[in-house]
Amino acid sequence: MEVNLIFKIAAVGILVSVISQILRQSGREEHVFLVGLAGVILVLFWIVPYISELFETVKDLFML
Repeated sequence: MEVNLIFKIAAVGILVSVISQILRQSGREEHVFLVGLAGVILVLFWIVPYISELFETVKDLFML
């Protein structure tokens, strides 16, 4: 796993939390959920290839 990916995930988490606080203080509670959901979906798109690679490696390990 790349170190850049960990930094990207941390940056998305910080950005989502800052935007959520700003939206809460401005009274837009309905948008806070959508911002959090967008952050989770973005991170999942980055992580899914690594999870797929993990499953392929485990499958190859047991198919010897």
